Amino acid sequence: MSDYDPLRDYLKTQTRDEFVMSLEQIEELLGFALPRASQRASWWETARSPQVAAPQRVAVADGGYVATRLADGTGVRFTRAGRPKPWRR
Repeated sequence: MSDYDPLRDYLKTQTRDEFVMSLEQIEELLGFALPRASQRASWWETARSPQVAAPQRVAVADGGYVATRLADGTGVRFTRAGRPKPWRR
């Protein structure tokens, strides 16, 4: 059991392909304050450090999503795993 299981469970119930949650919303869901490191992109993004199986990354992946920290550090964008990327020129 992980402290991040509530996040995993929440993500599993989502039907949206993509959505954003503020760090405050995530903290409320989890019931505790996120560490300061959560404001860094590398804390959330598995692609940056795939060898590190951090519990928050495992929860997001098990929930069926990929997490990307917002540029301003105030939230996280969750995108359904396996969703095709839009084609761009």
